[in-house]
Amino acid sequence: MIGKNLTIILYSKHILLPSVWRSPLSFSLFLHHHCYSTSTFDLLARKHDFPPELASRVASGLTHLKNPENAVSVLAFLKQSGFSNAQLGLILKSRPGILRRSLGNGIKPKIQLFQQEGFSSGDICKIISSNPPILDISVKNNIVPTLCVLKGILDSQSEVAKVLKRCPRLVTANFRNTVLPNVEFLKSCGIPMERIQMIFIAYPGCLIVKPEIMRKNAEKAKGMGLNPTSPNFVYAVSVFSKMSDEALELKLEAFRQLGFSDIDILAIFRKMPMVLRLSVENVKKTKEILLATGKFDISSIVNCPLSLACSIEKKYIPRLQILRILETKSLIKQWPSLATICILSADKFSDKFVKPYMDEVGHVFTALNSGNRK
Repeated sequence: MIGKNLTIILYSKHILLPSVWRSPLSFSLFLHHHCYSTSTFDLLARKHDFPPELASRVASGLTHLKNPENAVSVLAFLKQSGFSNAQLGLILKSRPGILRRSLGNGIKPKIQLFQQEGFSSGDICKIISSNPPILDISVKNNIVPTLCVLKGILDSQSEVAKVLKRCPRLVTANFRNTVLPNVEFLKSCGIPMERIQMIFIAYPGCLIVKPEIMRKNAEKAKGMGLNPTSPNFVYAVSVFSKMSDEALELKLEAFRQLGFSDIDILAIFRKMPMVLRLSVENVKKTKEILLATGKFDISSIVNCPLSLACSIEKKYIPRLQILRILETKSLIKQWPSLATICILSADKFSDKFVKPYMDEVGHVFTALNSGNRK
């Protein structure tokens, strides 16, 4: 009977079954293997409009849902709290067991705590759906201490929310064994607290590493010529937290093959550590475009590493073409520096190199920018 009902459900939802399942015997074997719960499937797919694939996956993992009313209450509460179906789908994929969880003791207190701490509905939904294990941990022993530590390190609740949205894993991280020792280590290196706050806000994930790894990353940064008192030191540490030794060596070798010497690479890294996170292909294209102008060389890029991070389509193509036209028409005596091309905002670039010459380049600038907006 279950097999017949499920077949009707699957076909009514237009789910095409592989040919090997279409005989009664093979389909019965499939059902026996997966122990399908049609009531859970109906609850998710029909009453709450979850995709059939997700409903099937969750239902197959909850073969003995003794209290469907509890599941209804859990879903209703989460939706009332602001969770979208897409966000609930992420939670159910990771934690289907929440449909069995006690609403009053297991789920609601966590949502209410974040609400009491001043988190918006959007923040709460983003943080929890990005890290569903938050629903498994203790409010008293985990979430409260974590929020207390973050509030002690950062300046405001809004910054705490920003950090947790950027790295929801912080909520379930072992602060005692990772984050706190790493903060103390960075302070012992002479790094002021405001700079540690910067890394919390920009790259919080790099603090959830084992202390020995943090020390190793700090040694790498020192080995590449960065002093712990340098503002870029913490950014270098964050870069290394995402790269293995092998990946680092491959990236350095790629830069060498693009024509950068080891001295060039060190100079670029010290000015802008995040350059090692750029894709080699983009670095290659940017270098080729800049050198093709005949106005810049490798040393220009070394002196302005930011040039490697600028958008080719949105910045270089329109700006370089405008400058070529102005030079051809003898409207400028020399090109601006590479740093000027990179740093000027769109409005300031327009004020200096477009608006004074609207008859000559206005139509080109408009056409290029409209193409970039598509």
